[in-house]
Amino acid sequence: MFKKQLTLLASVLALLIITLGSCKSKYEKLKASNDYAKKYQEAIKYYNQKDYNKALGLFEVLVERYRGRAEAEDLFYYYAFTNYKLKDYTSARYHFKQFADTYPSSTRAEECRFFSAYCYYLDSPIYSLDQDNTLKAIEALQLFINLYPKSDRVAEASKLIQNLRDKLETKAYANAKLYLTIGDYQSAVIAFNNALRDYPDTKYGEEMEYLIVKSQYQYASHSLEYKQEDRYNQTVVYADQFNEKYPSSKYGAETKDLAKDSERGIRNAKRILAEALSNEKVAKKLANKDTLKTAPPSEKNQQQKIPY
Repeated sequence: MFKKQLTLLASVLALLIITLGSCKSKYEKLKASNDYAKKYQEAIKYYNQKDYNKALGLFEVLVERYRGRAEAEDLFYYYAFTNYKLKDYTSARYHFKQFADTYPSSTRAEECRFFSAYCYYLDSPIYSLDQDNTLKAIEALQLFINLYPKSDRVAEASKLIQNLRDKLETKAYANAKLYLTIGDYQSAVIAFNNALRDYPDTKYGEEMEYLIVKSQYQYASHSLEYKQEDRYNQTVVYADQFNEKYPSSKYGAETKDLAKDSERGIRNAKRILAEALSNEKVAKKLANKDTLKTAPPSEKNQQQKIPY
């Protein structure tokens, strides 16, 4: 009885293996055949059944065969969307763009131009990473708007562009804060100012202007005495500008304190420099400090633009 059960099980497994093998061989046989019309038909069928991997395998065989023929437009359209459905956005955006460039008069050209840009959008990484694809997505979406200003997709494209700009804005803000965190205060001041210039309506505006005051104060306090007066004065200027612009800010009290501390710093620096003129020991101490204390790399060019 046991032997009969084993024999029956072996037969079922063998039949299953043969069945699966025949299914695979049928697809592979079709893929290797010269019946391109059948391949085309089956590729569309696989696509409609959402079996995108098999559809892609057949489309890849067909694209070169049908290039320049009447059927090519449909084929390239499905080929682009198959890559999109498989989330291969790099390939998809290339094929969408190629379709729009090759068939500019097609009723599908607008759709493909949009999806080419949208694939860049989907490939845009989190703000802390390189934003090359983000910039390319903005460029591609803006091109779409310029080419199809009356399209129903213009509103969506505009919204996507704003999302991407928000990401760049966040990156600029985070980069500037990083300079402050690591103690490169001059670079922090430059970076915050650059961010405010590039994104004048930023949601981080008030905080960044406060952090400019804080960074400038730290820059001044860590400077050599003979450079402190100008740098503390700049802190006072920034603080006054902030408090005038944001009279009810939660940062107001601190910026006023930083302005007062800067004024004390100016008086202290002047006192030490005056002592150095009449006290050789103080003068020597300042000279040694000037030799030993190194400025941050950013001090080499105070007008530089911090890259994002």
